[in-house]
Amino acid sequence: MNKRGLRILVVDDEPDYCNVMKVILEANGHMVTCDTSGQAALATLAKKSFDLVITDLMMPEIDGRQLMAEIKERYPGVEVIILTAYGSIENAVDAMREGAYSYVTKGGDPGELLREISKLREMLDLKQENLLLKAKMNQYEAMLETKSPLFQSVLATAKKAANSDSNILLLGESGVGKEIIARYIHENSPRADKTFMDLNCHAIAATVLESELFGHEKGSFTGAMTRRIGRIEAADSGTLFLDEIGDIPLSMQAKLLKAIETKRIYRMGSNEEIEVDFRLVSATNKNLAEEIAAERFREDFYYRISTIVIRIPPLRERKEDLPLLIDYFFKKSQNEMKKTINHIEPEVMDALLSYHYPGNIRELKNIIERIVVLSEDGVIQMDSFPAPLPAAGNDVKSMVPLAEEKSLREMRKEAETIYIENILKKYNYDMNKSAEVLGITRRQLLNKITEYGISRSEN
Repeated sequence: MNKRGLRILVVDDEPDYCNVMKVILEANGHMVTCDTSGQAALATLAKKSFDLVITDLMMPEIDGRQLMAEIKERYPGVEVIILTAYGSIENAVDAMREGAYSYVTKGGDPGELLREISKLREMLDLKQENLLLKAKMNQYEAMLETKSPLFQSVLATAKKAANSDSNILLLGESGVGKEIIARYIHENSPRADKTFMDLNCHAIAATVLESELFGHEKGSFTGAMTRRIGRIEAADSGTLFLDEIGDIPLSMQAKLLKAIETKRIYRMGSNEEIEVDFRLVSATNKNLAEEIAAERFREDFYYRISTIVIRIPPLRERKEDLPLLIDYFFKKSQNEMKKTINHIEPEVMDALLSYHYPGNIRELKNIIERIVVLSEDGVIQMDSFPAPLPAAGNDVKSMVPLAEEKSLREMRKEAETIYIENILKKYNYDMNKSAEVLGITRRQLLNKITEYGISRSEN
């Protein structure tokens, strides 16, 4: 649970009382601003965001109840606690009926106010967790909505596979939504009411991967101050999703293979055998046949994790879903950034619908977030794009000369090389910014630069 301090505005026409409140609240980790009138408080609220307003009930010009009414009308997400003298408790109770979170007797024990704030913070944390969960579920559902026969076939296969305990390998380019399919499998399996435990193997350093997977005992290595339960053990009775499994080192592949075969593990630093019952779903954007040939991936490990293989198509192969996804990400971005889009130029929609998205759904999401951020006066224009998209109608087919026959691998390499070079030039070879725009990690960008032989050009 998030235990950050609250952003609090204290409003009281007695400056000395305001200062005392500020000291007490800041000592308890809150961020406090003070105003000495209701009018000043409304001006402050127009400039800054707050979680809570603590206001005196009896003030000249605008009293606490009037201030609260204005706050509830203009800023419904801001809570209000009323400070009241002994003779005005009835008025404070009326204020609660009108929307105040609580009231506290002014000049009483500060602990009473701090307890009310603590309860409020727990309520706000729970509300935030619920909002995040709801947003996650909305995204999950939106990513599964489809008009593409190809993706419908993927979902049908995934749903059938979910009823078994077979190990499933998801293949697909970066950004196609492999985690969404993994969750879909879990939600449609007999383990749906159990834990879904995920781990991105690419994001974890090889030196700590064993601890992440198997856990460790206190003192098993330098820095192991407490016992840690690993992801495999935490997934007992549920589903373990290992993303980017192609990045697991050979030594760890052997240990993981044994755990998958025996359904038994040992924490690091322990001789105690632990039985685990988990369903394994793995994913990678690598060509594992090539990795096996290059002896970077164990063949026996591959066969163990790939009882069922599901290929997730890239976005360019399911363009029927672009209007649905574009609409979803526009709504999501407007909500998150508190911006309203009233008009999108037709050229923008044409470009979004014709672009081939080498970074897939992740790139589409990033593009829309950026153009919403860069929009002005509720209008999205073509110059909102931070990087060039193809003109309307210039889809992949029109970009490929028909007289020139090449393999898909060669075409993909050429297209990615040109696009990466353009992005690098645009951002003056800033690796972090370029990777962010491309929707990949800095390490993946470096690998692409090496693989495609891209060098810095001053032209």
